[in-house]
Amino acid sequence: MKIFVDTSIWIGYFNNGLYDKLELLIENDLIVINDIILTEMIPFLHNIKAIAIIDIMTSLPKNKMNINWKSLIELQKTNLANGVNKVGIPDLIICQNVMQNNQLLWTNDKHFSLMQNYSDLELFEQMP
Repeated sequence: MKIFVDTSIWIGYFNNGLYDKLELLIENDLIVINDIILTEMIPFLHNIKAIAIIDIMTSLPKNKMNINWKSLIELQKTNLANGVNKVGIPDLIICQNVMQNNQLLWTNDKHFSLMQNYSDLELFEQMP
């Protein structure tokens, strides 16, 4: 099963050297991203002149974006009914994109942890 890597993991990896298993997952072609992740990461990487990292990230497999706005509205209504507030549209789209592609989501964002309790979202748990 492919693992969708959220921006929070990439930031921890690049800034703090966390998540050493990320390299192994990339080498084994198990990682995917989408245009939201690239849009969040590339401007920062460009500012610090990390061209090699941009090249790596843009070469990773990408999910196509098939946004179902009605489904996003329902997901956000469910969030609010369950006390999960302030989930941004990019996170809703990521959640939908991961579920559409039957993937695991690797993230540190607490909103996703809460959303998995009442959706088909499955999270990747890094083993020590």
